[in-house]
Amino acid sequence: MKKENPYLPREVPFSKRWFRSYLYIVVGTFIMSLGYVFFINPYKIVPGGVYGISIMIHHIFGSPIGITALCFNIPITLIGIKILGPKFGVKTVVGFVLSAIYIDTLNYFSKGNPLVQDDPLLSCIFGGALIGLGVGLFFKSNATAGGSDVVSMIIAKYSSIPLGQLMMIVDSSIVIISLIAFRDWKIPLYSWIVIFITGKVIDIVYEGISYDKMVYIISDKNEEISNKICFDLNRSATTIPARGHYTGMDKEMVFTVLNRRELSILLDHIKEIDSNAFVSITNASMILGKGFKSIHDINQH
Repeated sequence: MKKENPYLPREVPFSKRWFRSYLYIVVGTFIMSLGYVFFINPYKIVPGGVYGISIMIHHIFGSPIGITALCFNIPITLIGIKILGPKFGVKTVVGFVLSAIYIDTLNYFSKGNPLVQDDPLLSCIFGGALIGLGVGLFFKSNATAGGSDVVSMIIAKYSSIPLGQLMMIVDSSIVIISLIAFRDWKIPLYSWIVIFITGKVIDIVYEGISYDKMVYIISDKNEEISNKICFDLNRSATTIPARGHYTGMDKEMVFTVLNRRELSILLDHIKEIDSNAFVSITNASMILGKGFKSIHDINQH
């Protein structure tokens, strides 16, 4: 009996989920390529990663960006498989092969000219947004971006530095190299703008835009507040045992998740019920469950 790979999500070939994953890859890599070709490459911006290195080499030696990136991605991925195990599936390979084809084809027709002339800042904003959108769709297919991400994962295996910090260090190192290569301070500064925008857009695409709020309430009238949440707002509320460290008194804390409109209504109720209540409100990046996004939607990504 063939042992199932614990790293790669199982997908039935030609199933609805399989087609959705590859659609994300095809569309995502194309959108990402548009960002690099029409906004990033013409201004020599180097937003880290394999494509940042390839842009540098392209402007110094004239080599094709996509093929150069492919020459980096293939050995890096093979080394990653050897050191880290089979974490990189066929979809990752399909993604960086498609990216190479898209980028070099688009670059051939654009002749290296920017879509927005003489405005590198605007190009950074839209280029970063397109790259983030494309990579976000790519991630939704459960594929990895390859390149510097794999390098960071390899370093993380042999160090105590968190993976997120390592990815920032690797990408920032590439940006610094661009300063040495082009001897222009504006290039790394623009590059960091692109990295920031790309990261934010990836989070939005992957997690979605959430206007939901997590609310924690401590009050002597928790029962009345909970009833307002359940019966007036038609939301669930959870009571959590708590103890005040300073007073040593046992309390109960009410926890609930609401959208912004419901939160405004609840706060009005709390002012009427107990104006001395302690209320803590935090943003919720993703809420799964009844009344919100279904967990099945996430599994289908």
